[in-house]
Amino acid sequence: MMKSCVHIYCGDGKGKTTAAIGLSVRAAGCGKKVLITRFLKTDHSGEVKTLGDIPGISVTPCERSFGFFTKMTEEQKKEAAIYYSQLLESTLIKAVDGEYDLLVMDEIMAVCNYGLVNEEEVSKFLTGRPEWLEVVLTGRNPSQTFVTMADYVSEIKKVKHPYDQGLNARRGIEY
Repeated sequence: MMKSCVHIYCGDGKGKTTAAIGLSVRAAGCGKKVLITRFLKTDHSGEVKTLGDIPGISVTPCERSFGFFTKMTEEQKKEAAIYYSQLLESTLIKAVDGEYDLLVMDEIMAVCNYGLVNEEEVSKFLTGRPEWLEVVLTGRNPSQTFVTMADYVSEIKKVKHPYDQGLNARRGIEY
């Protein structure tokens, strides 16, 4: 059996989730079982429904939305921390118990950086994960701990983005 790897898609450019989804589709197309858990995102994003229709891919539902972190009250931040910590815990158990081949934790960097989940818990899981489990982490500003643990680190750099000219996110393109 080949060694499984940890992938990081990070940076300020558009495409981190898109890269993770592309890898998920490739893995499923080769008969692998994929689990995708999304943090800080609702299930209204265009890819969620279609991903759920692809044999071999399971998407963990995101049942609560707290809005942008910078606009949350302290009480909402506490609620979000409880919710996302529980989501992380159930995801890690499900990934191992379900014998998935690929685990994608979309926007895990953000929930770690905001203190909504314990980064040490994620690191401990990565270190002790089953030898067959490939893991993808996405988000901006990965910690040095995550970068050191990763086998792949791909930085997606924004050179230009329509948002800078006032164009809001468009359904089917950005979400």
